[in-house]
Amino acid sequence: MKEYCFKRRSDGIHLINLKKTWEKLLLAARAIVAIENPAEVCAISSRPYGQRAVLKFASFTGATPIAGRFTPGTFTNQIQAAFREPRLLVVCDPRADHQPVTEASYVNLPVIAFCNTDATLRYVDIAIPCNNKSQHSIGLMWWMLTREVLRMRGTILRDIPWEIMVDLFFYRDPEEAEKEEQAQQAPPERALKETVEYPAPEQWGGGDLTVGQPDVTDWSAVPEKTGQQPPLRTGRLRRQFLSLERAQSGVPAMTPAGAECGAQLGHASSGWKTRLP
Repeated sequence: MKEYCFKRRSDGIHLINLKKTWEKLLLAARAIVAIENPAEVCAISSRPYGQRAVLKFASFTGATPIAGRFTPGTFTNQIQAAFREPRLLVVCDPRADHQPVTEASYVNLPVIAFCNTDATLRYVDIAIPCNNKSQHSIGLMWWMLTREVLRMRGTILRDIPWEIMVDLFFYRDPEEAEKEEQAQQAPPERALKETVEYPAPEQWGGGDLTVGQPDVTDWSAVPEKTGQQPPLRTGRLRRQFLSLERAQSGVPAMTPAGAECGAQLGHASSGWKTRLP
């Protein structure tokens, strides 16, 4: 894989030349398109990060997917029920998928592999240099390979972007996916309040609804008496209110009976509290 590396960083990580990655990707797409029957192309991934991408690649291109553990003897043992005779093999990692790569060499089967800088190229015919350890990187490579295959077949146009998002090829944790589904199915914590539609001002049925203030010249004047009775008051306030009302109406104020008796007896100053002999 040295010829596919651009340079080496100070921390020991090798950088891949993306120009060669694109060239190998186009070569692999041409090899896949050359197979007349799409079902004779077998896509394999034993790592969890590439299993979903393999299934999506097979669904769009018509290839045969093997996601998960590869049964030994699938390409060599004709007795078992899972025996297959593909014409082209596409693997996600030649190190993790060493068993199908080895069996492909026994039956003269060409192999296309996504290879990292530490991968072995033994029995690999077309190596696509890329980072096959990251779930986003391997998903992106399978998405680009699928898009190029469809473009070369004429299924989609090269001038128009592919409507399938790359997120569809990314690995999803089953626990996180289950939590997202439960969150979508669960009712919201706070129910949305019902919206009340109020009529427009033109639909209120009246003209100008503004009420002007009365012109008041004398604020000290007593308001006119209306038919509505004032609220009852108790105690001293009630007596003051009644005397004020009588004074306005012209009725003389009521005096205690003791005051009249005192005036007749010459004790007006003492009022009704004066004790008679």
